[in-house]
Amino acid sequence: MTIRLPSHLAGEMSLISRYLQYLLSGLFFSSLLIFALPFTVYPAESAPLAADLVTDDQPIDVSDATYQDLFSELQEQYHFTTPQLHLLFADLRIDRKVLQLMDRQGEAKPYYQYRSLFITPMIIAVGKQQLAMHQSLFDRIESEFQVDREVIVAIWAIESRFGTNQGGFNLFQTLNTLFAAYPRRSSFYRKELINFLILCRNNGLDPLSIKGSYAGAFGQAQFMPSSFNQYAVDFDGDKSPDLINSPPDIFASIANYLRNFGWIFKSPLYAELGSELHSEILIQTYNEGRKGRLDWHQLASLQNVALPRPPKDAPLSIIGLEQAPQDGREMRFVAGYPNMQAINEYNHSNKYAMAVAEMTITFKN
Repeated sequence: MTIRLPSHLAGEMSLISRYLQYLLSGLFFSSLLIFALPFTVYPAESAPLAADLVTDDQPIDVSDATYQDLFSELQEQYHFTTPQLHLLFADLRIDRKVLQLMDRQGEAKPYYQYRSLFITPMIIAVGKQQLAMHQSLFDRIESEFQVDREVIVAIWAIESRFGTNQGGFNLFQTLNTLFAAYPRRSSFYRKELINFLILCRNNGLDPLSIKGSYAGAFGQAQFMPSSFNQYAVDFDGDKSPDLINSPPDIFASIANYLRNFGWIFKSPLYAELGSELHSEILIQTYNEGRKGRLDWHQLASLQNVALPRPPKDAPLSIIGLEQAPQDGREMRFVAGYPNMQAINEYNHSNKYAMAVAEMTITFKN
């Protein structure tokens, strides 16, 4: 694997070189791949795995009705020409590894193992260094977007290791593989494929050359194409958002995303609830996942804990996290405040949201 050191890290070689040696061990990256998207576990009797139904490098039949319908939409609604589509979609082939990795998403580690992939002394040191290096830029971003700088750097760290790992999959092939051969999310990836072609046209990018993750995200912030089109912003003044190379655009776009999902400047992320939930109402709220909400007064009363008052008396979520066996307890429960809920919209995994939250707090200390 080749890792390119971004230009904005130049001059920091001592710490960064040790960090890259850590990344290059291979253990870190091999563990990361299964965490890019929230996962769903399917019963054993469900349909066969998508990767089992294809061979690697298998041609994609663009004469199929699904592709013909896609082409019609691209021409009629988005004004792509027939020659453009012929050039783009010629000789499309399946990347079976993409499907294998998507199929493996249910193999996620428990939180205490997941956390250790990201919250390490080296990552914390690099993150604090980046906060200092870009201090004036973050001053501007906090002033405009009202999003704390530490959470921006935490997301940047987890999504792309500060820009050093933006993904090695051809994004156009990946999106087509998932549209053509991943049935349960085919409609989602059809939308992302359209968004990808639009963002490439709008920003002068070659859709056949962009690399990203096996799940279809790209750039240092790992935005999906639809998220790029909706939330990416130009903050370096060149009139085109660049989430691959431009730190101002990358950081501001993360901030814009969180702001749009309710981030509240300098507000709490979570509060501890203990190792057990003491009410059926609390258990029911927890089982509702990231969308479950409960009035904070009621939560505090039922759990018999003191909770900081949330901004605007907003309802809270309940997150459960697996603990290491040697800790003597199976679970750790926390109340998710509005800012935690905003992180959860960036990635729907509670493990991801908690890792970002804990890294954010570590950066502030």
